[in-house]
Amino acid sequence: MTNGRRPVTGWDAAGAGALMLTVNLMCAGAGAGLGALVGATVPGLVTGFFAGFFLAIAVVAKRFRGL
Repeated sequence: MTNGRRPVTGWDAAGAGALMLTVNLMCAGAGAGLGALVGATVPGLVTGFFAGFFLAIAVVAKRFRGL
């Protein structure tokens, strides 16, 4: 019997990692930008980084759910 799913490859892992990194860095950049507007660049960067980490996990889980 065959499973209807394709096997997980190294490309899938690399794609998930790249997607996580991209989402995390974009959120950190947005947090730093918003923080710079109010004069708190570093706290905005850190807040964006941590928010991006959890958002990245959610995005990768949704994107690669079928694997």
